[in-house]
Amino acid sequence: MDDAIQAVGERLAQARHVVVVTGAGVSAESHIPTFRDTMHGLWAEFDAEKLATPEAFATDPETVTRWYDWRRLGCLHAEPNPGHLALAEIERRIGDLGGKLTLLTQNVDGLHLRAGSRRVAELHGSLHRWRCTKTGKETRPGPEAFETYPPPSPFAEDGMLRPSVVWFGEMLPEQALRAADEALWSCDLFLSVGTSSLVHPSAGWVHLASARGAVTVEVNPEETAITGEVDWALRGKSGEVMPRVLDAMLASL
Repeated sequence: MDDAIQAVGERLAQARHVVVVTGAGVSAESHIPTFRDTMHGLWAEFDAEKLATPEAFATDPETVTRWYDWRRLGCLHAEPNPGHLALAEIERRIGDLGGKLTLLTQNVDGLHLRAGSRRVAELHGSLHRWRCTKTGKETRPGPEAFETYPPPSPFAEDGMLRPSVVWFGEMLPEQALRAADEALWSCDLFLSVGTSSLVHPSAGWVHLASARGAVTVEVNPEETAITGEVDWALRGKSGEVMPRVLDAMLASL
């Protein structure tokens, strides 16, 4: 794999616009449970998919917001791992060379931003933003747990706050989709990092990037649906592989 890492590092050093799509595997290395793995302990009797819907919130807003606040607090205690940090440094270096890196993440934990990444589109929203059910305005709660569930909205007397994440049956944020579309049109290097490449629309973006002439790379411990279609498949966790890719990039400058 050393030759492949060297090749990807050299491509990064030459790239003008890199697009990176990240998934749950990146967050898992910071000890953040994947979506379905959160259902343990006090939450073992619940079904994650049945809590993550507008219908569940309408029926039982207390339980839904309590679960999401528990997840939010867990993310606040997590730290960016070497994969997050390497991607942030790669973005900075590419910027210094006059290029850019757009990071499209399916994760809602905010760790890419805390690691220093700047051009981040949060495709599934964020646990750290909560939205008023009446006005649509957003707020960022402090580091403490909410005092009541559901939390009251500071924007409307009869409003509640819900997590500003994408629930089943909801559309992805228009702004994030627009950022993804614009990035995919112009990228010359595409990386899929820590994602199974099963969730759409992001699962199909590697094909769009390839069709438009971009070199494609996958970083994942296991084979996925796109492994046979990318130019390079780097086996391993992002926290192990991406720092090596960064080193290879720096050596090529």
